[in-house]
Amino acid sequence: MFYEVIPEGKVEALTYDFDDFLSAGQIVLVPIGKRKTPGVVIKKVAQPDFPTKSILKVLYSKPLPSHLLATIKFIHKYYLVFSGQAVSLMLPRGVEKKRRKTEQMFGDFSSFESILSGTGVAPAHRHGRSAPSSSVVTSGHSLEKDSKATEPPSSPNIPLNTAQKNALEGLQKTLGATKLLFGVTGSGKTNIYLKMANNALSEQKSTILLVPEIALTGQLVRVFQEIFGHRVILIHSKQTEAERHLVFEKILEADEPLIIVGPRSALFAPLSNLGLIIIDEEHENSYHQENAPKYSAIRVASFMAKEIDGSLILGSATPSLEDFCIAMKQKSLVKLTEKAKSTAVKPSIKIIDIKNRDSFTKNKYFSNPLLQEITKNLKTGKQTLIFHNRRGSAPLTICENCGEEILCPNCCLPLNLHADEYMLHCHTCGFSLNVPKVCPKCGTPNLIHKGFGTKLLESELRTLFKNAKIKRFDADNKKGEGLDAFYTEVRDGGIEILVGTQVLAKGLDLPKLATVGIVQADAGLALPDYLAEERSFQLLTQVIGRVGRGHLDETSVFIQTFRPEHPVIRYASDEDYLGFYDYLIDKRKKSHFPPFTFVMKLEITMKTEAIVIKKVRELVAKLMQNKQLIVSPPQPGFHEHTARGYTWQIIVRSRSRKALVEACTGLDKNFKVTLDPLGLL
Repeated sequence: MFYEVIPEGKVEALTYDFDDFLSAGQIVLVPIGKRKTPGVVIKKVAQPDFPTKSILKVLYSKPLPSHLLATIKFIHKYYLVFSGQAVSLMLPRGVEKKRRKTEQMFGDFSSFESILSGTGVAPAHRHGRSAPSSSVVTSGHSLEKDSKATEPPSSPNIPLNTAQKNALEGLQKTLGATKLLFGVTGSGKTNIYLKMANNALSEQKSTILLVPEIALTGQLVRVFQEIFGHRVILIHSKQTEAERHLVFEKILEADEPLIIVGPRSALFAPLSNLGLIIIDEEHENSYHQENAPKYSAIRVASFMAKEIDGSLILGSATPSLEDFCIAMKQKSLVKLTEKAKSTAVKPSIKIIDIKNRDSFTKNKYFSNPLLQEITKNLKTGKQTLIFHNRRGSAPLTICENCGEEILCPNCCLPLNLHADEYMLHCHTCGFSLNVPKVCPKCGTPNLIHKGFGTKLLESELRTLFKNAKIKRFDADNKKGEGLDAFYTEVRDGGIEILVGTQVLAKGLDLPKLATVGIVQADAGLALPDYLAEERSFQLLTQVIGRVGRGHLDETSVFIQTFRPEHPVIRYASDEDYLGFYDYLIDKRKKSHFPPFTFVMKLEITMKTEAIVIKKVRELVAKLMQNKQLIVSPPQPGFHEHTARGYTWQIIVRSRSRKALVEACTGLDKNFKVTLDPLGLL
């Protein structure tokens, strides 16, 4: 018998022979050249008129579910990737290896605390604090764990207020597979997710809950585990290859409905009875895979929901502009605009103009009103969060004498000073350099460091508040020093001043947090990207949303900015998503950007800049002959010069995605094509 099989890798379907009957979706081991690689059986075919190789081994008797086979085909066609690359998304690495199953390993999978600590020891224990009780509080309600909650169709106690009940009813009545739950920060979206997952379980259907990063959404994960117990299986970045493989195996062979929680890769869990997909914080960039094969988990999940005749729920307080627009057009938008806690009071928000130096007489980074509030919080046992979306100590090292910048030799981008190590680091490629004592160009010792990052802010705060417990959380945290390891201490107020990047902006509900200070709110607005305003608004809104959640009677936000009148600053400070949407959707329409067009980015990198420029100019001239396309002039890439050579790019837009796909036909193989890019940089 002969079968069409898609092996992993940059290949398409190949024909193999095998003596026994195989079902579509079975995972097999096949030869390709001198390699042996896993693959997926697609269908039985007639004997070809050419010699074939034999399938070496059947790895699993149970096939992948049909919706994943359809998804392989969808990703291949929609994102113009090899079918084998789409297959690689479905299979864990090392799927062909034999693994030793142990109860201890599976126990680790179901324990969120062991994930956070990385050692099987809960962070609460490591830092001398008691572990959370079995009664979980979320969105203003206490969810008492029912002893039978893990056995559907028994119903755990998941209380909903009137607004939440209306939203749930709206989601259930709305036609179509994909629905957008627009819920303001603190409105209780989690309770609705729980209800929908429990309803799916009662129908013997499984649920996939995607989160941007488990370590950043710990409270949400904890609640699901408290309610649904052993049915919750986590997929996360700290799992080893063997652990990922065994999780895959457990899901594939499961004979009961499950709830899978994890980042975008969890979307491809081999559930045979999938009925519900939930994507929390759907606006997050982490749902877009930027390395090959590139895809959007939002778009793929929407396809899958239709394929399984189930539902996809997109939840966010700041939905992507495109998804919000689509939801309004398709009448699949459900709003949840009331805070879950009746005690929730909007924080006092003050916008401080950085240009007015009279407000910065005590410190050049922190305004006088912000310093006054921090002092007050320290006296009353409350927390302060200082946010700045740039790590390190200083982003620019320059010679005052000749103006020479110290750049990364690989990326030609400014190196960032890390004062604690007294080293210069490239935040793009990881290159490191000891800080030069003299300018490499003119030889004078007049090197200065300009700008600031979270490390410098932490140092300044330690000088200003010598007795306060201060902790910085960003991508520079070493293992065991990040937010996951200190979660309990952060939640309980043991750390008095939190300093960090967007790690602190999402998924945290801190009962003792009284003040948020945003050091430079307009930092992302100057980027040459049509998404810059949207991303800035989303991030600011998320940061502001850390307070005013009903825990404290009075909370405050200090927004320091060079551009106090900018619409993004104003709409974010008012937490006015709808006003921001109206403002930006008009700009997008006039400038022909999504959701009114589709976008494609074409990049080429070569050793010689002259050849790159010649090739992009030739391609632009060819593309401009197609009247369906809007072709931008060729521009240097954001990272123009790297070790690989010079990079230039062309941005192409069209009202027809098909026209963009057709424009890719016959391209010079040196051009890298990205459809629906996550920005233009």
